[in-house]
Amino acid sequence: MAVELQKKSNFFMGSHQDLEMFDHSDFRKNFDDDGREKRTGTLMTASAHIITAVIGSGVLSLAWAIAQLGWIAGPAVLTAFSVITWFTSTLLAECYRSPDPITGKRNYTYMDVVRANLGGYKILLCGLAQYGNLIGISIGYTITASISMAAVKRSNCYHKNGHDVKCYTSNYPFMMIFAAFEILLSQIPNFHKLSWLSIVAAIMSFTYASIGLGLSIAKVAEDGHNVRTTLTGVTVGVDVSGTEKVWRTFQAIGCIAFAYAYSTVLVEIQDTLKSSPPENQVMKKASLIGVSTTTLFYVLCGLVGYAAFGNDAPGNFLTGFGFYEPFWLIDFANVCIVVHLVGAYQVFAQPVFGFFEKWCSNRWPENGFITTDHIVNVPLVGEYNMNLFRLVWRTGYVILTAVVAMIFPFFNDFVGLLGAASFWPLTVYFPIEMYIAQSKMPKFSGTWIWLKVLSWACLIVSLVALAGSVQGLAQSVKSFRPFKTQH
Repeated sequence: MAVELQKKSNFFMGSHQDLEMFDHSDFRKNFDDDGREKRTGTLMTASAHIITAVIGSGVLSLAWAIAQLGWIAGPAVLTAFSVITWFTSTLLAECYRSPDPITGKRNYTYMDVVRANLGGYKILLCGLAQYGNLIGISIGYTITASISMAAVKRSNCYHKNGHDVKCYTSNYPFMMIFAAFEILLSQIPNFHKLSWLSIVAAIMSFTYASIGLGLSIAKVAEDGHNVRTTLTGVTVGVDVSGTEKVWRTFQAIGCIAFAYAYSTVLVEIQDTLKSSPPENQVMKKASLIGVSTTTLFYVLCGLVGYAAFGNDAPGNFLTGFGFYEPFWLIDFANVCIVVHLVGAYQVFAQPVFGFFEKWCSNRWPENGFITTDHIVNVPLVGEYNMNLFRLVWRTGYVILTAVVAMIFPFFNDFVGLLGAASFWPLTVYFPIEMYIAQSKMPKFSGTWIWLKVLSWACLIVSLVALAGSVQGLAQSVKSFRPFKTQH
């Protein structure tokens, strides 16, 4: 039996007696200084959120990306994106509270931070970039998870019938299965309740990245292993034409940019941290742990994967099909990918849910369908606050992302497009501009100049990567054959 609750509010607002109650020690245990629910996030949970967000499907395409760039440019580009992402993340962490990074007012979302520090039309630009990217990542993860689920079926087919058999498998049923799981998990009320899911997902990401690395090392160590690698990657006239080399290089840069995409949820992750020690200090440490850990895995997976497959590296080295045996280990790795992406989907979808639900609550505050919770007794779980609007809207969102994934099931092209489109505005431009504004940095000072140069250089890189990804996506759409696994 559902029992109706009173209309919810995001903030604690009340009478003088309410404020006196807020001073009570028991009340303080449950609420922060701004009247919101007490945050419990720590360095460990924030690091887990970051690793879950960063080590994702991007790691699977790094061997292919290194193959396009070669032994020199490949590691250089990986290192450059790593350092830039870490540096701009520290700038963004400083802007979480404003005007002072420690004692200022909390900003709960990326858009709130932009509103507090920049204002004007840049708020709209930020919203378009951030939420467009978050929706795109939800679509990309649906594609990737379905490919990994299909790869389990294909792996068993190859093991049973031989490696020369064409084991075609449709991704569409697996997209539906993945969407069904996400519909259930999407009913988790907010980001603050996701710590356990992120920790599980982070463990899974380490597991499948380690399996891929181990299999690559084993392949390199095989007797008679002989693949062609070069300092400059795929060779013009041998592997690709001159035009293809240029476009593939741009696409590879986009794939690497996507591999480091987590700035879109950095503020939301920081908003889960306890207020003591200061959130900016903890977030800087978490960013260093998260980015350095993932970079180590990326370099190992990308370089060892390239050494294992050479210039013929598949777009996804666990589903490409780069490995056939031991088939059970390939299956386990792909199951780990799916479990990880089930959690990672929520890390990126929850900010979208929160933004839209907050907007609707503010727009129609008297609408009971939107603002009223109901207590439902769930077996084995206990009491659960169910909101009918949340149920309907979140279910519709998951279904929509699954439908778009079915229309564009192209792994490398899609992740490259997302990475190229979001890297400059969200990872570089806004953090730099907000830091300059908050610190009141003088124009044309030394620091101001080199920050601007960094921003413009990253814009150029993002534009060429975006061009390459659009070209690759157009080619994939042109040659697409439905009902065959895309990889």
